Amino acid sequence: MEGIEHKTVSANGLNIHIAQKGEGPLVLLLHGFPELWYSWRHQILYLADHGYRAVAPDLRGFGETTGAPVNDHTKFTIHHLVGDVIGLLDAITNEGEKVFVVGHDWGASIAWHLGMFRPDRVKGLVNLSVPTFRRNPDANVVEMMRAAYGEDHYITRFQKPGDIEDELAKLGDTPVTLPPWLAEEDIDYYANQLQKTGWSGGINYYRALHLNWELTAAWHGAKVTVPSKFIIGDQDLVYHVPFVKDYILGDSFKQDVPLLEEVIVMKDVAHWINQEKPHEISKSIFEFLQKF
Repeated sequence: MEGIEHKTVSANGLNIHIAQKGEGPLVLLLHGFPELWYSWRHQILYLADHGYRAVAPDLRGFGETTGAPVNDHTKFTIHHLVGDVIGLLDAITNEGEKVFVVGHDWGASIAWHLGMFRPDRVKGLVNLSVPTFRRNPDANVVEMMRAAYGEDHYITRFQKPGDIEDELAKLGDTPVTLPPWLAEEDIDYYANQLQKTGWSGGINYYRALHLNWELTAAWHGAKVTVPSKFIIGDQDLVYHVPFVKDYILGDSFKQDVPLLEEVIVMKDVAHWINQEKPHEISKSIFEFLQKF
């Protein structure tokens, strides 16, 4: 795709597939579920054209990145995921170099934790769709979602190995109408990769949520201490989860991310914001990067 280079990098026990283009300050693009590097195709081209080196990996358990034991969800904790990012940065940058990080969905969660765990490696963050959340000392995310939405909520249903994978596999033959921002060739790319890897790698992120809660106890109350920008669509289901809108628009978000410079709520945009509004998101990312 228009000069995008693909290579495999050995890091943190994985063979990490990356797509990259451009020269200049590095911008690391972290995708969400159930996505791939490909979700950043528009931003890679835009950032490369505007003087940056854009690098988008397939995250642990996704796409052409190999080496993670997909039958063991305990190897998919937030510490593993942030460790993958640090390992990748160590492999593709100069020692100790700071980079820009952009995340969407699970990629945003990884980026927030990276900014909390290793602010020494981050110049600035732009995160999409998923804000950072305070750790509840009394209940983990799975318990809270089960209490709020019952057993049929997707995070709850993802907890039992096998069942949801079988159900998702059956959806492959279900005809769908694609949104205008997603072409047939785009969905074919995702489908072909999922046929190779299956769903378990990505679903393991959700199965490790209870472990994340246990393992991050030492960071209870810790802040994300890097310059940050956050963008979400007003039609995103995340935005309408109870208390999320108040958290984003109130004082709490700024308290947890003291260097949060801007929050943008885009009208008439849903969850897949970097693909739904590629030019607007690319431009907004670029405007933030230009401050440094």
